[in-house]
Amino acid sequence: MADRNKDLLGRLADLSEEAVQRLADAPGADRALQALKALGDKVDDLQRRTRGFEELESRLSALEKKFDSLSKAPTRASSRRTSPPPAPPKSGPPPKKP
Repeated sequence: MADRNKDLLGRLADLSEEAVQRLADAPGADRALQALKALGDKVDDLQRRTRGFEELESRLSALEKKFDSLSKAPTRASSRRTSPPPAPPKSGPPPKKP
């Protein structure tokens, strides 16, 4: 059984090497390989950027919680007494001009 698995894996390895060799000899393979490498670089760059978004998202949620707790707390202005409105002017003679 082990020999049979070994033979199968050996055949698969030979076939894959042969397929890679055919692809390398095909016209346009250089451009395809360069495009795949560029795609890999772009994916790596996107992964780095999304890691930054995760950090910002956690900071934003912490700030939102803090804002919610501060907005629910009673403020001093609402508990402060207000002064009575000013008295209306008394009727009488108009003030003298200098």
